[in-house]
Amino acid sequence: MPLITALLSGLLFGLGLIISGMTNPQKVLAFLDITGQWDPSLAFVMIGAIPVMALAYWFMRDRSSTCLQQEVQIPANRKLDAKLVTGAVLFGIGWGLVGYCPGPALASLLTGLISPLIFSLAMVAGMLVYRILARWME
Repeated sequence: MPLITALLSGLLFGLGLIISGMTNPQKVLAFLDITGQWDPSLAFVMIGAIPVMALAYWFMRDRSSTCLQQEVQIPANRKLDAKLVTGAVLFGIGWGLVGYCPGPALASLLTGLISPLIFSLAMVAGMLVYRILARWME
């Protein structure tokens, strides 16, 4: 049952990304271009998503398991450290350069276009490089 729920959740999430325009890098780049032809429409996606997630977080904050008996994993670490800031900066640079972030890029793989494939391969390569560097620096 958890596998089916995960599949359905992923499909719903992907559909939401497609409907909202988050899988269109030109729309995302237009949203990020506040000094040019700014397209504020993706702000409505965030305005709609933030309250939904806040409600879900509030509802689950004191629970130890979900209705499917899966462990609730809410991070205990709330510190801003160099790893978090560096990751956020790299995420923002990548998003601003190409208009993709991980979820929309993966959903866009089904389009058959080369750009989400290149982004996804670069993302996986970056994760592998991070793992190697993290072990090396321990």
